[in-house]
Amino acid sequence: MTSIVKISNLEKYFGRLHVLKNISLEVPERQVVCLIGRSGSGKSTLLRCINFLEQPSKGTIEVDGIVVHGGERGRENRQLVHDVRLKTGMVFQEFNLFPHMSVLENVIEGPITVKGMDREKAIKLGEEHLDNVGMLFKRDEYPNRLSGGQKQRVAIARALTMEPRVMLFDEPTSALDPELIGEVLNVMKRVAKEGMTMIVVTHEMGFAREVADRVIVMAEGELIEDARPTDLFSNPKDPRTKALIDRYRSGEQQ
Repeated sequence: MTSIVKISNLEKYFGRLHVLKNISLEVPERQVVCLIGRSGSGKSTLLRCINFLEQPSKGTIEVDGIVVHGGERGRENRQLVHDVRLKTGMVFQEFNLFPHMSVLENVIEGPITVKGMDREKAIKLGEEHLDNVGMLFKRDEYPNRLSGGQKQRVAIARALTMEPRVMLFDEPTSALDPELIGEVLNVMKRVAKEGMTMIVVTHEMGFAREVADRVIVMAEGELIEDARPTDLFSNPKDPRTKALIDRYRSGEQQ
């Protein structure tokens, strides 16, 4: 199976703080990978390095055949980063919708301004993705009239309207009230079933168990375990993984 994301010997420093340590990882096309670990383990930083919201200090990142070397600057590097971002959709914790734009305007802004898409085509595509996430009926509303779950579903539609090859989710349910989490996870499950390659940073272990093809555990900037969900949750190899799963199970029982 062809790998659509390849990360080799990735290092990330924030000043003297060594946040990512020699990360190497491949993600085949159409695979769903969940990244789990304690807060501060480097999960979100790794995700943000993939589309260069954080500049890697060393190593290489390849997305759909585009190879970018960490730590490099210059016009050619900027163009490669731009090309990688066109291949990757990003969904954030805090939605990041433009408050002065309607739902539909939020969704079509990227394809029109970044990709130069014809407005009518962008509207048609945007409405299609809003319909897919159950938000077409809110196309003319503004973000301040939406619930948190609705905002996140619009954010997912916005990312999909860019027609990415890979979707990156950075703890997409962490800012939501508990009763709204399910509606967002259901949309993500649907996106996964449609064959989208997904890398998901999450604390939702149930989602990881049900939807992921692989679960990768991070600790102190390193990948410490990488396995199928059934194997990882039933027989973790690293004691830090076992402690993480035990904490999740104890929380389930409370």
